[in-house]
Amino acid sequence: MDELDQKLNEVYPGRVVRKDLLHRIKKGTNVPSFVLEFLLARYCASDDPDEIEAGIAAVIETLEKNYVRPDESNKAKSFVQQKGKHKYIDKVHVTYKEREKRHWAEMENFNSRRIAVPEKFYRDNHRLLEGGVWAEVVVAHNDIDDDDYAFYIEDMRPIQLSRFDFDEYSRGRAHFTRDEWLDVLIRSMGLEPSNMTNRLKLHFLARLFCFVEANYNFIELGPRGTGKSFAYSEFSPYSTLVSQASTATLFYNMARRRVGLVGSWDTVAFDEVGRIKLKDRDTVEVMKNYMANGRFSRGVEIIANASLAFVGNIDFSVQQLVDSTQFDLFISLPKEFDLAIIDRFYNYLPGWEIPKNSSEYLTSRYGFITDYIAEAFHHLAKQSRYDYVTRNCKFNKSVQGRDEIAAKKTLSALIKLLHPAGEPARAALEEYMAYALEGRRRVKEQLNKRKSDDEYASIQLGYIDGKGGEVVVWCPESRKADATQQPVRRKLAGTADIKPAEKEAKIEQAAESAKPSSSPERKPAEPELKEQHFTIFYGETGYSFERIIGPYLNGAKRVLIEDPYIRLNHQVQNFIRFCELGVRTGSVREIKLITGFDDEYQKKELEDRFAMIKDSLTIHGVQFSFSFSGKIHDREIKLDNGWIVKIGRGFDFYQKPENWFSVGANDLDLRPCLETKVDIYRKARV
Repeated sequence: MDELDQKLNEVYPGRVVRKDLLHRIKKGTNVPSFVLEFLLARYCASDDPDEIEAGIAAVIETLEKNYVRPDESNKAKSFVQQKGKHKYIDKVHVTYKEREKRHWAEMENFNSRRIAVPEKFYRDNHRLLEGGVWAEVVVAHNDIDDDDYAFYIEDMRPIQLSRFDFDEYSRGRAHFTRDEWLDVLIRSMGLEPSNMTNRLKLHFLARLFCFVEANYNFIELGPRGTGKSFAYSEFSPYSTLVSQASTATLFYNMARRRVGLVGSWDTVAFDEVGRIKLKDRDTVEVMKNYMANGRFSRGVEIIANASLAFVGNIDFSVQQLVDSTQFDLFISLPKEFDLAIIDRFYNYLPGWEIPKNSSEYLTSRYGFITDYIAEAFHHLAKQSRYDYVTRNCKFNKSVQGRDEIAAKKTLSALIKLLHPAGEPARAALEEYMAYALEGRRRVKEQLNKRKSDDEYASIQLGYIDGKGGEVVVWCPESRKADATQQPVRRKLAGTADIKPAEKEAKIEQAAESAKPSSSPERKPAEPELKEQHFTIFYGETGYSFERIIGPYLNGAKRVLIEDPYIRLNHQVQNFIRFCELGVRTGSVREIKLITGFDDEYQKKELEDRFAMIKDSLTIHGVQFSFSFSGKIHDREIKLDNGWIVKIGRGFDFYQKPENWFSVGANDLDLRPCLETKVDIYRKARV
């Protein structure tokens, strides 16, 4: 053991393991690392060579007896039938079957999807229902001929620590310097820090940000074979790796009325993001809302804490991409990932700087048992260092809106990892600020290349150092790339630059026309309506229907509204507010609504409510009709004067009041909004 090994064993006895032991066993099995280390901690908790060898033999024997290999599933089932019951190490899922109105367990390698499971197991561990967990499972054979299943679970023990003492973890950290602790974390990942630069260590550490910071949005793109998905599949039982996504699976299953993966895991990671399959159109829209503020609405308002990580490959030269005027470093993302999704990434890890997997980077030293460090991270994810960062970190004027949120959340994650119970020195804090801003700048530079206007042009992100000076942070791959630093701006067809002399003449002409005249006063003309495209950000006020839509309703007689989510009480209330606006304009004579419903009970309830609205509008000379459709997804208001209003969230872009006796409950100008986009444009009259 070297000096760091000795200190780690002294401060955390029984909490560490030699990582080369994991490498020796890992090569012969596809069991996750935290499962193997669970066994190593049980049998190899010693530094005596003979005891370690005996422990390894015991681990291998346990795996031979209890670990089910996929190609031996038939043999395993037969063994349970002959013996009556047997303990296996396998990943267990529990699924509810609606037709049978009962739950069935599935063991992946045991290859049985119809295993009876007592309610106490999935009632106490929801992750069994969302993604599954690795566990030691006692599977018994059912000898009752009349039953329609052959196996049942007699006992189950998830492979996790039964108790974790965060105070012990925090006290132990005080015995290490910052650099020593950084090396401990790298070794706990199975890697040898002595072969790395400090920058490379931080890159590997960045893969852990999602584990310690709630609602953190992370992306890593780079070459194959660099271990991008390892941390999310192997390093923690609180993380799950998926390759496809649907609204029901990820966010909320309306049929079962249950929150999806984001409610059951600390981290949901998407493998091979460039090839990810989105099963429905709403997934990206719900994802945008969730990535922005950790909440979303699917008939009910849901708040969750899971972080999202996106990992994938880049099949192009990075230098060519940053020098290209047409392509950028997000070239691998699917087309559904628009600017709004990209803008929500807090950190872009340059995967091209991480070396390919090689034995020279594997450590033979001690590191934390994966299950122990995973529990520490799970505890840290519940804490917040945001206030500390706000008080101690200052940024330059280019750090705006989401840039600041991204930098602060990355700083919070770094401080949690490296200083779980303390505060960093000023020099270390400035190092962290530079790293956090670089990860965000990499995102913003690509946004600036993609968008033809100046919305993302403030890319010179920087911080204020201890002496009050401004330090601008750069991304090394693009610092000298003009195509990235000064992207070409597209011009509107038919526009030309106005010469200074012409500009002066136009100003004088405008001033002359503004002088008072002796002619009789005329009523000022109505301002000409123009197309509008803007974003309403979370928490903003001043966006009533009257301000957004009112001017465009003037002269309109017929209004067609397509919005699938006018279902709940507050959504219907918002719709009534719009109808009231239509009545006040004096020109609207017909309102038609197409919407959706969740079930037959809700449909009947909506029919009753809409009938009452129809009676009320009739009194005011407005004809109202409604219909239901399960095929509409877009939300738009079509006016017969040619204007179309599209609001991303439809009528449900106002925050639901905590109570109906607060300011904003009745005045929509004072009601805080949810984030949404608004597009108002004109087409031919209908």
